[in-house]
Amino acid sequence: MRSLWTATTGMSAQDLNMDVIANNLANVSTTGFKKSRADFQDLLYQIMKVPGSPTSPDTMAPTGIQVGLGVKPAAVTKVFTEGDIVQTENPLDVAIMGPGFFQVIMPDGNLAYTKAGNLKLDGEGRLTNSDGYPIDPEIIIPEDARQITISETGVVSAILGDDTISIELGDLDLADFVNEAGLLAIGRNLFRETEASGAAIIGIPGNDGYGTLLQGYVENSNVNLVEEIAYMITTQRAFEINSRVVSTSDEMMQTVNNMA
Repeated sequence: MRSLWTATTGMSAQDLNMDVIANNLANVSTTGFKKSRADFQDLLYQIMKVPGSPTSPDTMAPTGIQVGLGVKPAAVTKVFTEGDIVQTENPLDVAIMGPGFFQVIMPDGNLAYTKAGNLKLDGEGRLTNSDGYPIDPEIIIPEDARQITISETGVVSAILGDDTISIELGDLDLADFVNEAGLLAIGRNLFRETEASGAAIIGIPGNDGYGTLLQGYVENSNVNLVEEIAYMITTQRAFEINSRVVSTSDEMMQTVNNMA
């Protein structure tokens, strides 16, 4: 029975949808996390009668008979809407207000990109992410630095030792992409560029459409709890309905067998 296998594809699709929702909910408190959305496509159709086929020398069928064979996952898309901006009063926390990613130097020397601006210092005074991967371009904060300031345009400065005048220590650049959804998520709040995302376009915060930086704040996850719970309920009901189709198809097959 076609319905048996069609409903099976529906259950499988809703199972994947629940996996996506579960990951969103698990990361509701993850700094800089971007939620995902599952997209689906209908499968091929079994065409039993082609629309427009002749029904007489002068007439044609206004509709056909096309029986769908189920659903399949088409994509799981990252949604890069902005999350809530939360004040931390930590001078090394930086939120990006608008488009752009921080650049992170991975252990293999390649670059990754992140929205998480909860920056740290390593033993050499370099600005890093939470895993100790240096920010690119590299910025070193001297040991005697105080009153560290990060401007809206990414200029990092501090007062050193007994000085009274702040000096510049470096600049934070931002990377942007033609297609953010094409980035490859590799975990740890990091993304890698792909052919689908296009090459990173480097710019100065606040210029040419790049977001500005806000010191002492971080961008929270953009997961909306109420929205995800609504999606979860809908997904659960869709799974139950498809499972009911499987049970009904089985009952119909059993009835046919009993008639034999």
